[in-house]
Amino acid sequence: MLSLYVTSDEKALVQHIIDSEFRLNEVVDVKDLADVGTDGEHKHLILRNKSIGVPIDWYNEAPPYLLPNPIPFSADTLLAVVYARLFNYEKAYPRAESVPELLRDIDRINSIQHGVAVGLPPEPETFDTAFDEYRFWHNLAIMAHYAELTHFVHFSVIRRYYERAYDLAPNDEFKAFTGKHWATLLLDADELTAAERLLTECIDFAISEEATFELMNVQYGVWMKQLTVPYDAALLAKIKESLWAILQYNEQRNNPVQTALLLIDASQVANISDSFSESLGYINRAVQLLEAAEIPELVANAQYRKATLLYTWAQNGNPQFFRPAMEAYQQAIKVFTKEASPEVFAEIQHHLGVIYSEVPDEVKVKSIWAAVSVSSFKEALSYFTRETNPYEYARICTSYANALTKFPDSALVDNYTKALTFYREALEVRTADEYPYERALTILNFLEAAWFVAVPEKEQQQQLFAEMSAFCREIPTLVPDPKLGEEAQIHQERLEKVKESLTFS
Repeated sequence: MLSLYVTSDEKALVQHIIDSEFRLNEVVDVKDLADVGTDGEHKHLILRNKSIGVPIDWYNEAPPYLLPNPIPFSADTLLAVVYARLFNYEKAYPRAESVPELLRDIDRINSIQHGVAVGLPPEPETFDTAFDEYRFWHNLAIMAHYAELTHFVHFSVIRRYYERAYDLAPNDEFKAFTGKHWATLLLDADELTAAERLLTECIDFAISEEATFELMNVQYGVWMKQLTVPYDAALLAKIKESLWAILQYNEQRNNPVQTALLLIDASQVANISDSFSESLGYINRAVQLLEAAEIPELVANAQYRKATLLYTWAQNGNPQFFRPAMEAYQQAIKVFTKEASPEVFAEIQHHLGVIYSEVPDEVKVKSIWAAVSVSSFKEALSYFTRETNPYEYARICTSYANALTKFPDSALVDNYTKALTFYREALEVRTADEYPYERALTILNFLEAAWFVAVPEKEQQQQLFAEMSAFCREIPTLVPDPKLGEEAQIHQERLEKVKESLTFS
């Protein structure tokens, strides 16, 4: 619903204009200007003194492109802005034709929103007002940042556009609005220190409650990116405090979609803090809110995050969570299909391959789980190839090899021999220089599996013995981890015991 706040002497005229359009009064509510800001309505326009004012959109309802302020009032300009705010551009265009500048701006908003390629306008020789100059540089930054452009614009150029607009902002509210999107650019570019500094500065302004919480929303996103292992307890506490405040604010404003997105992040934070039940509660609530809002893509994303949470906990000694993780992944994959989202699809297949190999079940059906596990791993490896995604390829090869060691015995294939093949594939990528820790772990997995390989030929036994011995000697050179060194030593001592049974030339 869109609200129009008007002065009492203009209310009848505005209501007549709205009523004249077929069923428009079902989605547009004309209210008294004295009530603006009292009912929590954030999607609204203000009409007074024969001028239309479009408030700053702190709620991301539309692309953050600024329209002229104010817009001269007429029936056509009012309907053009109303239809644009309702995203009915087919009806907005003809109404805006009498004001070319307004028509151009509405078209740019439409283009940004729907990914239609646009070119950046040249800088005018003069500006009618100081606000027009600010608006030009803000909109230039927004187009360069968010729009599909007809030519490439470098990050440093977009940054200068934002900086120019920031300096020209007519008041702190507009300054903070530009600052929010500038900080988002910095966040996306991983310039986290600069983003945090800018956001802190903007939050310190004497600005509206809406602005403060939207800036805090971006700020905690910066902090989330700063979270790395081992986790900083002070940073984690700061994130929790900010996230909880933003979450309460959005719940009070009855914003279920934003609340759901915040709950997804809250789930991640709780998981980092090892609060599994709390984390699962947040993500389940997020799924419920998004299902009620009927947004399939966001529901699928929440299901994906839920599945990954359950998958992680299942791998950490809680196998009872493999099956619900599998069910959540299967829900997510209905949207993240191979055609629509090949990378996410492949990652889900990777996790499903692990789950199918680990899920508790009767012995007689384990061979069926093994077959579908193999199919999932093959799907994952068809996308994450060694040539295109070497790191992911090595990761999936390792998972596949681990899974093979858990499959039931097969009359046709030695699963352990096959596992060694995939461990070797992973080790070719996980070199000592680039991935020493991952290499050490993969070598230990290889050694564990190698003891179960059936090698009838003496020459093959000697080759495998030499390979295992070389790996045992390599581990201490990779990482200064006493535990890994001890495990390698155990394998080395075991090798020494069987050495006498082998004949070396």
